[in-house]
Amino acid sequence: MFLHVVSASYMDNYKIKLQFNDHRTGIVDLVDSLNGKMFSPLQDLVLFQQFGVDAELGTVCWSNGADFAPEYLYFLAFRDLPELKEQFEKWGYLRAKVAVS
Repeated sequence: MFLHVVSASYMDNYKIKLQFNDHRTGIVDLVDSLNGKMFSPLQDLVLFQQFGVDAELGTVCWSNGADFAPEYLYFLAFRDLPELKEQFEKWGYLRAKVAVS
C-alpha cells in the first residue's frame, strides 16, 4: 500500500493534524523542517497556513511548490511508536542497530 495524506488541518504555530490512508491520525510539527530555498518561505506563518492536500501527490503542499513526502510526515507524526520502528528504518529515517561481535 502506498501511503497518502487524505486530510490536513492547521493546529497552531507550525503544527498540522494529518489523517493518512491507513486511518492513522497524527500531528506533525514542521518548525525544524522549514529550511532551504523551497521551505524557508514557509517560516512566514501566514504563508505556512495556506496549505492544501494534493490528491494526486497524496501529501500536503503549498502554492510555492513546496511539499513533503508523505512518508516523512508519517515519520514525524508517529516516530515514537515502537511498532513502526522497523518501517522507519526501511525508509531510512532511523538507523537499524548493527550487531557488534
